[in-house]
This record gives sequence, C-alpha cells and structure tokens, in this order.
Amino acid sequence: MIRRLFYLAVGAALAVWVMRKLQALHPEHVARRAAGRAGGLLAEVRAFAGDALEAAAKRESELRAEYGLDTVESTD
Repeated sequence: MIRRLFYLAVGAALAVWVMRKLQALHPEHVARRAAGRAGGLLAEVRAFAGDALEAAAKRESELRAEYGLDTVESTD
C-alpha cells in the first residue's frame, strides 16, 4: 500500500514537471523568449559598435594631430 502511494506521488510529480516543460515549449512562449534575447543582443551589438567607432575616431584624431594632417597643403 505504501509503495503504491509512493509511486502515485512520483507519477503525479513527474506529470506536473512534464506538463510545465511542455507549456514552456508553446510557440508563443518560445517566440517571446527569442524576441527578448534578440533585443538584448541587438542592444549589446549597438553598444559595442558605438564604443568601437568612438575609439576609432579618437585614434584617427591622434594620428592626424601627430602627422599634421589637419591642414590641407597645396602641392603646386
């Protein structure tokens, strides 16, 4: 009798766990998670691109100042 109740409880717990996993795979939930992750990834890429462009502009201005490229000289 106790063994039957134990297996009944294990089966019920397993059924609840499986149902929750199956509900998490519902297309609406998967799409929502994918959209959230894509939005986060897009924000990270934009931040990286902004940092890279800022560093490139800073380095370019340093090189222009070092080599005197800020002025346009005539070659006539």
